[in-house]
Amino acid sequence: MTIPKDGLSDEDVRKILSLKRVVVVGMSKDPAKPAHYVPKYLHERGYEVIPVNPTADEILGLKVFKSLAEVRGQIDIVEVFRPSEEVPGVVREALKLSPRTIWLQEGIYHPEAVELARQRGVTVVWDRCMMKEHKRLFGG
Repeated sequence: MTIPKDGLSDEDVRKILSLKRVVVVGMSKDPAKPAHYVPKYLHERGYEVIPVNPTADEILGLKVFKSLAEVRGQIDIVEVFRPSEEVPGVVREALKLSPRTIWLQEGIYHPEAVELARQRGVTVVWDRCMMKEHKRLFGG
């Protein structure tokens, strides 16, 4: 399947990246994986990173939540590091928390989940890396 573009302009992405509270679904303990080093990059640049991973208690010295449902407070971005087929479930859970944006990392896309989120007024970014976009738009 060819993944279509998300249609967001650089200005749209800059606005999204100006938001600072990021819940990372599927954050990894493995430093070699993008699901670890991308949120680490964001954390080092002042983002409030909230890891979600049912198999970890702490990553980067941060308390890890077992599920999205455990996260409290306003969520700016739900960043998703899960396979595309898991995205609908993640999006349904995320929508209960009223995030401003759902960000699907590179290679991740699910058209029905995107449509569901958009119908609820949530901006969706897909098939993009937050770290690469941050470096491209803000110089890293």
